[in-house]
Amino acid sequence: MRFDVLTLFPDFFTSPLSSGLMAKALAKNIAEVHLVNPRDFTADKHHRVDDEPYGGGVGMVMKPEPIFAAVESVPILPRREVILLTPQGETMQQQLFRDLAGGYDQLVLICGHYEGVDERVLELVTREVSLGDFVLTAGEIPALALINGVVRLLPGTVGKAESVALDSFEDGLLDYPHYTRPADFRGLKVPDVLLSGNHAEIDRWRRVQQIERTRQRRPDLLNET
Repeated sequence: MRFDVLTLFPDFFTSPLSSGLMAKALAKNIAEVHLVNPRDFTADKHHRVDDEPYGGGVGMVMKPEPIFAAVESVPILPRREVILLTPQGETMQQQLFRDLAGGYDQLVLICGHYEGVDERVLELVTREVSLGDFVLTAGEIPALALINGVVRLLPGTVGKAESVALDSFEDGLLDYPHYTRPADFRGLKVPDVLLSGNHAEIDRWRRVQQIERTRQRRPDLLNET
């Protein structure tokens, strides 16, 4: 899958994309990330990408010309989504990551700044996405979260496919508790059922734990299933 990220701060992505599973996925060509700076598409000597809002008000607004030119500079793959990262978009959910991972060859991500982008940029956009009901300084943080959430679902990123299938939210429930050695740490013991070797009982215990943990921490998820 190809990601084209329109960002005023390309260096923001350097470390996260050079670490862990993301770095491995990029090295294996499971995904590729291209960083495009709208400043490179400005015509004035100061490379301005923002201006005062019409009608007055505080803050600055990202200009449409550099964003249009930046989007138009990237290749167009057959199955493409152009996403604006904005607090006004749909909230990121696991189902969104699944849809993007399975249905597209290219995601173009526009990282907003300042008070937002000129409304005319929406003519380019096919989807608006938000990290949550809060405001951040820039769109790079949600863009990185989206890249991470989608790439980890692509075949070959995670070593064992079943580990992805058992993640929180994959079946509408939170994950069950996990334990490893030692069996007794400072008096905190691993549940006996996990030491029993009875896989049917272990599966039942884990399912009960998923339901109970979801009921306690995210009862809204149970209402949706």
